[in-house]
Amino acid sequence: MATATSDGTYTFDNGQPDAVPQMQALESFLDPITTRRLAQPVLRPGATCWEVGAGGGSMARRIARAVGDDGHVLATDIDPTHLAADGNLHVRRHDVRTEPPPGDAFDLIHARLVLLHLPDRRRVLRTLTGALAPGGWLVVEEFDCTAPLRVLTAPTDDAAKLFAQVMDAMMGVLENHGADLGWAQDVHTEMALAGLTDLDTITHSQSWAGGSTGTSLYETNSRQLEPDLLAAGLSPNQLNAFRRLVRDPGFAVMSYHFVSTRGRLPS
Repeated sequence: MATATSDGTYTFDNGQPDAVPQMQALESFLDPITTRRLAQPVLRPGATCWEVGAGGGSMARRIARAVGDDGHVLATDIDPTHLAADGNLHVRRHDVRTEPPPGDAFDLIHARLVLLHLPDRRRVLRTLTGALAPGGWLVVEEFDCTAPLRVLTAPTDDAAKLFAQVMDAMMGVLENHGADLGWAQDVHTEMALAGLTDLDTITHSQSWAGGSTGTSLYETNSRQLEPDLLAAGLSPNQLNAFRRLVRDPGFAVMSYHFVSTRGRLPS
């Protein structure tokens, strides 16, 4: 895998044209899992909640409905372009890397696919812990990208090799921007070190067929990262062939493991 000195910049840009389909693909796959992880006693009516790196806002809206009119949800992002305030859902531009928490008594803090991109992720996790109310829950969810994706079916062996080559280059780009592809494996331990209790972790993976919402994520990612992928040595022809492949119903691949960890601050 290609490596380079981290530049510490966030890899994906909410302002890019492919940001919306990227977020929609992630929401389709991940929201049902996250919703189960936030069920009571983690999320309860009347709770005060912070959705970190809210992206398209799908989970913030779900949380707002769950806490009801007596609850309060703050959705933050470095670029809140795709977020909209509504009722008990409030929106704020906020950089969790450099700005203090927008409160210090949250009953729930949820961060999905955020910390793995941040070089100072351990410090940020402790900052989030410090913003919890006594008895409050922190839920951190990440992809574990340490193992190469397993191709289940492909039109040809060369197509499977191309998929692996492009995905390897994508992971190299993420690392070059400061991502830790194995951070998901460390979250449980880091939460314990931060003093959280009632810890538990689950992992989820499933097959994605060509042309599905899942594999569309790889296509949108390849478009968003195209300048970096070309700089890493891939050709336009290879990227176009990769995009055709992930639309091919004869192609199937296992998703990365999605790792969801939650812990509670003692009362």
